Amino acid sequence: MRVIAGRFGGRRLRAPAGRVTRPTSERVREALFSMLGDITGTQVLDLFAGTGALGIEALSRGAARVVFAERDPAVLAVLKDNLAALGLTSSEAEVRGGDALAALRSAQEHAETYDLVFIDPPYRHARAWSLRLPQALPPLLKPAARVVSESDRRSALTLPLELERERRYGDTLIRIHRNQ
Repeated sequence: MRVIAGRFGGRRLRAPAGRVTRPTSERVREALFSMLGDITGTQVLDLFAGTGALGIEALSRGAARVVFAERDPAVLAVLKDNLAALGLTSSEAEVRGGDALAALRSAQEHAETYDLVFIDPPYRHARAWSLRLPQALPPLLKPAARVVSESDRRSALTLPLELERERRYGDTLIRIHRNQ
C-alpha cells in the first residue's frame, strides 16, 4: 500500500499482519481524492483510521492537520509507525487511541471543528454506527464541511446529511455528504 499523490506520493505505508484492518484500496483512494478536489489547508478527522491511509493521503495533498482515531492497540502502533516514517509532526498529525465516540467527545470538549471527516468503520458495524453518529458528529462540522463514508454496499452507513456524491467500487460504497 502506498500514498498516491502529493508530497508523500509513492511512499509505502505499513499495514498490520492478518485481517485486522481493511485499508482503503489505492484505486478507491485515488478516485475519492479526485472527487474531493483541492483540500489545501483543511482540518481533517479520520475516524476508524486503521493504517492512516486516508488521513495521510489528505496530509500529502495539503491538509493542514489530521486527527486520527483508532482503538485497536496493534493497529494503533502501525499507524504511529507510518506517521513517524513520514516525519509528520504532532501539529500536523495527532493520534487519539480509543473508540470513535470517545474521539468525537474529546473533539467536542476541545471545541474542535473539521472541514473533512473520514468514516470507515468495520463493514459489519456500519449500520450500528448509522445510529450512533448522527448526534455526535454535527457539532464538529464546519459550515459546508464534507463527510466521507466508506462501507459495504449491502450494509451501507447512512448519515442525515445532504448526499453530494455516491460511487460504488465493487462491494465498496463511497458517499460524500455535505454539512449545511
